[in-house]
Order: sequence, then structure tokens, then C-alpha cells
Amino acid sequence: KLAGCTLFITGASRGIGKAIALKAAKDGANIVIAAKTAEPHPTLPGTIYTAAAEIEAAGGKALPCVVNVREEQQIINAVEKAVKTFGGIDILVNNASAISLTGTLETETKKVNLMMDVNVRGTYLTSKTCLPHLRKSRNPHILNLSPPMNMNPMWFKNHCAYTISKYGMSMCVLGMAEEFRGEVAVNALWPKTAIHTAALDMLGGSGIEKQCRKTDILADAAYCILTKPKSFTGNFVIDEVLLREEGVKDFDVYAIAPGHPLIPDFFLDEKKLSGSQHEGPGGAKVNGASAPVKPLSPVAETFRVIQGAMSEEYVRATQGVFQFELSGDDGGTWYIDLKTKGGSAGVGKPPVTADVVMSMSSADFVKMFTGKLKPTMAFMSGKLRIKGNMTLAIKLEKMLTQLNSKL
Repeated sequence: KLAGCTLFITGASRGIGKAIALKAAKDGANIVIAAKTAEPHPTLPGTIYTAAAEIEAAGGKALPCVVNVREEQQIINAVEKAVKTFGGIDILVNNASAISLTGTLETETKKVNLMMDVNVRGTYLTSKTCLPHLRKSRNPHILNLSPPMNMNPMWFKNHCAYTISKYGMSMCVLGMAEEFRGEVAVNALWPKTAIHTAALDMLGGSGIEKQCRKTDILADAAYCILTKPKSFTGNFVIDEVLLREEGVKDFDVYAIAPGHPLIPDFFLDEKKLSGSQHEGPGGAKVNGASAPVKPLSPVAETFRVIQGAMSEEYVRATQGVFQFELSGDDGGTWYIDLKTKGGSAGVGKPPVTADVVMSMSSADFVKMFTGKLKPTMAFMSGKLRIKGNMTLAIKLEKMLTQLNSKL
């Protein structure tokens, strides 16, 4: 269906962008790889040239172009080169994205600039530069990898700048779909669950991939949108919802670990996600309240067990001090010190300055320490706020897995 079509994909050297490129390449499409990585990156796999080789091997034609979407001239040069090489542009996929899941006071100005430049301005300028060529195509499409604009404040409070930048991409869909209705289709695509990419590994630490789906699900959903007529426009598509409508029944093929619970992606309220396997907010008061014989509250009991499980090995492996600001029953300040020799845990502020401060409800805290709520899940669904050293927060997740047997 996409044979002979030219796709201009930003950030296509790896991850979701590359997966969409490979899916189109199987049809014999021409792919312009507009991405930054020309030299191998120290930690991230793939360059525009290795991606080009994979695209050619899959049956497509590839044109690798060094493009940092923050640089307007680089976008213009790549678009001109694409038109010269392939005779036009039929599809633009705005996939390049920058992320920093930090609160307002923790987000450096350069990070704010990066997210606004790449996500909003980069998407806007690449669209603007491609549009004159797209308008000449038979069935032109712009597809932005951005979410439905959910105005629940929960999605703003923990990472305001990132949310603004992603919703900026979605506003481009809203505006341009209307502006170019009848000429160019403009849609957004967003995953229902976390997707396993190198970027996510950096954010979520090792072990997170079991709770993710492969990039293939987005590639299949994107293919589905891009092969629809241009009258299909102005839609904010969720990958699984679309594929179910298209008759896909087996979603285990997309799971990294079939049967494992999946992390819902940002900006999607659990209540609105049919078939989501996570407890709703109503499930929060399940723990500990049913045993009146216990003199200790669930939170105090949890800290008692943690204190009992302390070992030099935990302290050596972790080297961090955690402070918990808990709201609700039995709230207040609690701490776990895994830095000072022997380690300690209990009520009040830690004996030394905390490396990480975690804020959440006491009910969710108990769930987290009894294995009913994964810290990653709590963080991504807005139930847990983390300030300070993210790497240490991930180390705590590892410790929790070992502790759960005792709690």
C-alpha cells in the first residue's frame, strides 16, 4: 500500500521512529531518516546509517539525513534533498521528542528549552516545511506521536514543562487538521501502555521492559492510519483502540513479557482505559485495616519490618537516604537511611539530608511496599512524586522486590 510513497520521519534512527520506518519499508516505501545521530552514541543504539541499512534490507529505499529539529536550516536542507531524491513527500511522521519528568523547580532552563524546541517548535517547523510538498501528494498525511489533550491537572503537576511540550504537538494536530482539511490528513498517535525503547530504559531502569510493549504495536497502528484516505483527519488515536477496531484480537504478540501487567502510558486516565488491569482509586484502602488486634498502623508496621530487614548488604548496594512525605491516615514524614552504617528507618526526618524525597498517600505507600503497586507504575500514574536522585529511586525498586517476601 505504501510502495513508492516517501515518508519523512524525524527521530527515525531508533525506537518508535525506526519501527514505523521498517513497517513502511516492507511495502517498498522511500524513507527519509531525519535524525541527529550520525556517529554512534555512547549509550543509545543505532545511527541514521545503521537504520538506513535495516530499511534497505527490509525492502525500502533510505535517505539518511543529519537533522536536529532545533535547527530550521537542517530541516529545510533535508526536505529539499528528499524532494530531489524521491520527487516529493507523501507522509511526515513527527516522532522526535525530548523528555524530562521533573517538577517546575527541578527543571533546568536548558531542559525546558530542549523540550519546547524539539517537541513543539520542531514539530511545527517540520510540518510547515513539508506542507507545500505534502499538498501535491495524492494521499498526504502528517502523523504526530503525541497524546490526547487530557486536562486533568494530575498530568501537569509532576512534569509541567514536558506536558506543555507534548500538548503543543497535539495542538499542531488540532490546528493543522482543520487548516488543511480536504488537502492533508493530520492525526496524532499515542500508545495505551509504556513502549520499550532505549529512552525508556534510561528513564525506568532495568527490569521495566517486562511491563512494556514492543514498538511494533505503534508501527502497526501508524501503518493503519497512514494507509487511510486523507479524509481521516483530526483524530487522537490510541494504538490498541484502533487495532481492536481493525480486528486485532491477540495483543500478547506485542508484549515483551506476555501475561505481565503493563504500565499505562502518560496522559491516559485509568478509568477511561477499558480492560486496564490496574486497581482503580477505590482499591486504595484494602490493606491492613481489617486486623484490629495490630497495635501498629499499616505504615508503622511497614517501617517496623523494613527496620528489621536492614542489612549491611542493602546499605552497601544502595548508598542512599529516602524521605517519604505521606498524606492521609498515618501521614507525615518517614525515612529509610541506606547510607549510614547499619541503616535505619522510622518516623520523622532522616538523620542526614535525604537524597530522594517521595510524596504519596499512606495507602499507596503500603501498597508499594507490599508489592501491590510498582513504584514505576505509581510514578507514571501520578500517585508518586519523586524529587532528587532518580537513579536512587530506581534502586529502591530493586530493594522492594527483595523486601516484598518479608512484608
